Amino acid sequence: MSLNLDKAESLCLLRLSAIGDVCHAVAMVQAIQRRYPQLSITWVIGKVEYQLLRDLPQVEFIIFDKSQGWRSYFQLRSQLKHRKFDVLLHMQVALRATLASLAISAKIRLGFDRKRAKEGQWLVTNRRIEAQKTPHVLEGFMGFAKAIGVNSLNPSWNIPIPNQDRAFAKERIGKDKVLVICPAASKAERNWLADRYAAIADYAVSQGFKVCICGGPSLLEKNLAQEIEFLAKVSVDNFVGQTSLTQLLSLLNEATLVLAPDTGPAHMAVTQGTPVIGLYAHSNPKRTGPYLYLNYVISAYDKAINMQQLDPNIWGTRAKGENLMEMISVAEVKDTMDRLIGDLAL
Repeated sequence: MSLNLDKAESLCLLRLSAIGDVCHAVAMVQAIQRRYPQLSITWVIGKVEYQLLRDLPQVEFIIFDKSQGWRSYFQLRSQLKHRKFDVLLHMQVALRATLASLAISAKIRLGFDRKRAKEGQWLVTNRRIEAQKTPHVLEGFMGFAKAIGVNSLNPSWNIPIPNQDRAFAKERIGKDKVLVICPAASKAERNWLADRYAAIADYAVSQGFKVCICGGPSLLEKNLAQEIEFLAKVSVDNFVGQTSLTQLLSLLNEATLVLAPDTGPAHMAVTQGTPVIGLYAHSNPKRTGPYLYLNYVISAYDKAINMQQLDPNIWGTRAKGENLMEMISVAEVKDTMDRLIGDLAL
């Protein structure tokens, strides 16, 4: 039976990371705001993730900076020592989140169902959401909204983009049809091959698109982007490491379509209604794929699971290996790109 928060005044959300996950969480937060406009919402969030969401309407943010080590827990406790919330949504299964939750005082402490409440989460919560057999991460988060009486669970997003960041993107993209390639995931093994990205860049230009490469400032991302730029026969704009998160969000907003592996910018693009072609081999795209565009995911995941004789019935199982992304061909991506362009009349 779901809770009713019509008489509640305050809600605290604990979700520290990562970029893709906090994008999913925004849809849940805004579903809650539509149902309970009286609720004061406080979000305990990671330092990097805050940079993307800091202008979210009617949400107070408290930053948990994990780089501070143990001091981050004491800082959080100090910030919250005189506060008590009606409800805590404990939405992260990680030991650091379990420890962080001890600084949050709340009458109702809602966590995942027993099977998913790992890393000690079940010890610091007193209510659970419904068990779900095969949820996408976003659907798992929406389980929290459902548990507190929200019935309208279709996701939508309103992540404000500062005017100067919109101007930044418009100046760099112009009015052309644009393919934005976000080639790098957090782990190198999840990246597609540079020469294949370059081949798609060449193909996109032949179809009337301008091509931009986007990503963060890490050496891995910069090196991959430079290799793609070198191998492409056409001119591409390389913005890797040159944008803030909100500038990147604006570029994704202006894009016609996005090509990316299992990485945060793919989910950022979804929040902007920009179609995404996702490239997956290590994780199940039915669980972590770009939510509104799962029909355009190219996946070698099932093949990888079968090759490694892993149990496909264990939801969330990851395939391991450095070369799994090689199973995704250039031809598959071209065909999917053509299908998406036709389906959406891009």
